[in-house]
Amino acid sequence: AMSSRTALSECPFTVCRSLHSDHLWIWRPNVYVDENDRTWLPIIIETESSLQVLMRQIEVSRGEAMQPSRLPPSMLLLLWQLYPGRRYRASDSSFRSLVYHIEISGVEDMVLEQLPDP
Repeated sequence: AMSSRTALSECPFTVCRSLHSDHLWIWRPNVYVDENDRTWLPIIIETESSLQVLMRQIEVSRGEAMQPSRLPPSMLLLLWQLYPGRRYRASDSSFRSLVYHIEISGVEDMVLEQLPDP
């Protein structure tokens, strides 16, 4: 049976996705895995006013999972968890707003923006 995923990837138009990953765990440096076993690669975008992380869903070879204590220091966090209101709560208890989640030619991009501390 043809999955809806296949049908989507054949469509060249931009699709706004409404189903967001519930969890993103860091697997090794610069590779996250979601609850559906898909791999996401983070790209940090710094602007004058904010820090954004573009999460791009690309299947990569995973390699060995690294223990969090052995990961190199990074601006990226160990875990993101989806909360109501299109927000992700990070492992340091900070929140990131989900700016957008789109799919273009079968590639999904999610942009998370750091919310100022309340």
